Amino acid sequence: MLDKIALTLLIIGGINWGLVGLFQFDLVAWIGGGQAGIISRIIYVVIALCALWCVSLLFRRDDHPVPHVS
Repeated sequence: MLDKIALTLLIIGGINWGLVGLFQFDLVAWIGGGQAGIISRIIYVVIALCALWCVSLLFRRDDHPVPHVS
């Protein structure tokens, strides 16, 4: 469950970076009252923590392989 939440927030962060790159529009800053606003900073930190959590997904063993369908 935590993996899905972290991945979802990371995707939202990626979309925000896409908006910054394409349109120079920072949705998080817009919602949070500017890049230096406390709400924006909290959102940035939460998304960064999610990114760090998702790094662990790369190194986990898959103990439950998907069964092959014949």
